[in-house]
Amino acid sequence: MAEATATGETAVRGPLDARLEDGVLWLTLAAPPANALSIAMIEALQGELDRVRASEAVRVIVIAAQGKVFCAGHDLKEMTAHRADADGGRAFFAHTMALCARLMQTVVRHPRPVIAAVDGMATAAGCQLVASCDLAVAGEAARFATPGVNIGLFCSTPMVALSRNVARKHAMEMLLTGEPIAAERAAEIGLVNRVVPSGSAVAEAGALAERIAGKSPLTLRIGKEAFYEQAEMGLAEAYDHAARVMVENMLARDAEEGIAAFIDKRKPVWRGV
Repeated sequence: MAEATATGETAVRGPLDARLEDGVLWLTLAAPPANALSIAMIEALQGELDRVRASEAVRVIVIAAQGKVFCAGHDLKEMTAHRADADGGRAFFAHTMALCARLMQTVVRHPRPVIAAVDGMATAAGCQLVASCDLAVAGEAARFATPGVNIGLFCSTPMVALSRNVARKHAMEMLLTGEPIAAERAAEIGLVNRVVPSGSAVAEAGALAERIAGKSPLTLRIGKEAFYEQAEMGLAEAYDHAARVMVENMLARDAEEGIAAFIDKRKPVWRGV
């Protein structure tokens, strides 16, 4: 696949479209109607996220989707086909879950902010993907669910991301009932940041990404990393860690430039150092 390094360039990697525009990398799930997280889709997303990890051209990443479904989760037909394997599918199931877990952690640990633009249904691992992103914008018609319980398969891995975004009782209600929730409810419980008119999620996510892309890339990287690190610590340890991060951040050239620009009432010039 040709690298998406020039503004407006579009590249296709299997079921995924990649386009870089004004510092925003658009990764569009392009396997409707389900946009399932097949092995091919997971590997395509993983490959793109890994490829741009150190790219200075990419400031923000937006994950969107073609069609009426954002992502229906794992490809159940692909997984079911492996029940015919000698081990009943155990090795393939384990491989799938390991790849998906790595992908979700890559989204969280990626140095670039990642935004989900959801204008359709996001279920199971698709809901997990939304929960793993740093920010999420949803159209009014979007729906979110962890419906595995309805087919005898508890959404245990989606539970990890979901339970780190919403209160326990809200997460458990979704997990135990399997019932979909509306976009407005998803915003109420913290699964998404904002709800916009149907068909507008991509545009709103793009506007949000553009605003974030104008910030210092060094500051964004430092801040995102510190946010997730301190969230896993006790209160005292979190403050100690955050203080160390603040000191290092203050010593960075971009912080010096940003403060000087604020004092001088001018626009800062970021260098990412």
